[in-house]
Amino acid sequence: MSSTSALLNLLGIRFPLIQAPMAGVSTPALAAAVSNAGGLGSLGLGASSVADARRQIEQTRRLTDRPFNVNVFCHRPARRDAAIEIAWLQYLQPLFAGQGALPPVKLEEIYLSFNHNEAMQDLLVELRPAVVSFHFGLPPVNVLERLHSAGVITLASATRLEEAQAIAAAGVHALVAQGMEAGGHRGMFDPGAHDPQLGTAELVQLLVNEVRLPVIAAGGIMDGHDMQAMLARGAAAVQLGTAFVACPESAASEEYRRRLLSAGAGQTRLTRTLSGRPARGLLNRFIAHGEAPGAPQTPDYPVAYDAAKRLHGAAVALGCHDFAAHWAGTGVARARAQPAAGLVAGLLQEAGLAYKS
Repeated sequence: MSSTSALLNLLGIRFPLIQAPMAGVSTPALAAAVSNAGGLGSLGLGASSVADARRQIEQTRRLTDRPFNVNVFCHRPARRDAAIEIAWLQYLQPLFAGQGALPPVKLEEIYLSFNHNEAMQDLLVELRPAVVSFHFGLPPVNVLERLHSAGVITLASATRLEEAQAIAAAGVHALVAQGMEAGGHRGMFDPGAHDPQLGTAELVQLLVNEVRLPVIAAGGIMDGHDMQAMLARGAAAVQLGTAFVACPESAASEEYRRRLLSAGAGQTRLTRTLSGRPARGLLNRFIAHGEAPGAPQTPDYPVAYDAAKRLHGAAVALGCHDFAAHWAGTGVARARAQPAAGLVAGLLQEAGLAYKS
């Protein structure tokens, strides 16, 4: 049995295509549309409360009876440094002033890691989604065992060989090879460690050769030709995020859609400035300011994100979108706006994979 066939059987899906779980962009409607079309739809719950996570999972189940994935963040708690945080807020003060606002007195750790969120752990064990995926690391052993005992299939993101080896050793069922072309946050376990910044093709080839797990290629994949290239390298499936942002089922704002569909090649940047962790998105005034010569150190994730979100909120109230985190991968120039089911069908046709509705 090929790695693709094995993974399709494991996940209970028809085609080797996964919609990336983009927190703030993925919706039950998007996940269900992809799952109903034969792929694996995903919910990004890393920034969600337990109540909102329950609502999204239950709503998705009302829209599809097929498997879908829910994604959580397994980051270490923020390393707080009052001096760094104060200096960062002072540095951002002119941007806030330009929007008629004051920076906050202090910053907050706005996202609780799944690893320390027992209520979220209990929720996923209770609801037993078909697939749970992990970003920024792995959950504690006992949590992983509880999910597996509940019949949940697990995936985890890796940006380098050492992370993939840790994923395999933990007993996770398959891994997502996230190349540096990917939009959004890199799934690095330790954001302070050296990042080899391997491209998707190189990373897939490395992990297929070195790790005995199904490998899902992610990063820069925008059409069926990209899909076929990754499958030919030994990937068992592919995961696409940026390609789905402009779908009408996503929660992307109109400005996000406009910028995404008008962006050209070379208009993304891998940066820590917005959130405190490396993430790729469309260039904006916040990134330019945060990376200017003499800029102070960015606070840790997700504390830095609190500042970016507050500034964006103040700006949007005035109709300004210059500071939004519009995550996008390097293939953004090939983004297209169409319903998710139609996009899936087109991707499969381009890839030369049989498609039946």
